[in-house]
Amino acid sequence: MGDDATQPQTSQPRERVEALIARVSLGERAALSDLYDLTQAKLFAVSLRVLGDRHAAEDAMHDTYVKIWKNADRYKVTGHSPMTWLITIARNTAIDRLRARRSHADVGAYSETLASSAHTPEQGAMVASEAKRIVECLDTLPTERRSAITGAYLDGRNYAELAEAAKVPLNTMRTWLRRGLIALRKCMEQ
Repeated sequence: MGDDATQPQTSQPRERVEALIARVSLGERAALSDLYDLTQAKLFAVSLRVLGDRHAAEDAMHDTYVKIWKNADRYKVTGHSPMTWLITIARNTAIDRLRARRSHADVGAYSETLASSAHTPEQGAMVASEAKRIVECLDTLPTERRSAITGAYLDGRNYAELAEAAKVPLNTMRTWLRRGLIALRKCMEQ
């Protein structure tokens, strides 16, 4: 009979999704694949609605399933729909990407302002070159660290505001900023 005989079969989609999340929490890659097949259309629609761009939504989907893989053990059957939990992850991932995209645009606008305020054309060219390099290095950082750095240094937000917006503990935000700045400095030194 094969593997199908060893796996409990559920007739309800909710029960099936819950069972797959439970198996994913145990590190079963096949369960993640099955969960993807079962839920990707809905989660992609959520990502696409938030981002408005097919390519960006596809990238967000990758991040969404990585988060599901890493956090499946946090899902608890509390009476809430497992799809609600999955949709929340997809939506938040897409929103994070949208914020990062806006922050990226803010960095470009900020660098243009600095370049235009330079005293000489040479200084303007140097500022523009450095700003381009900073943007390239920011792009190498994980989304949460890039958002933390741009939020702190371009938007003037403090640790508490950043932590609240990212829905993470204050010490996590401090760590993201510290590690992000270290990685940014290393990238700039190359």
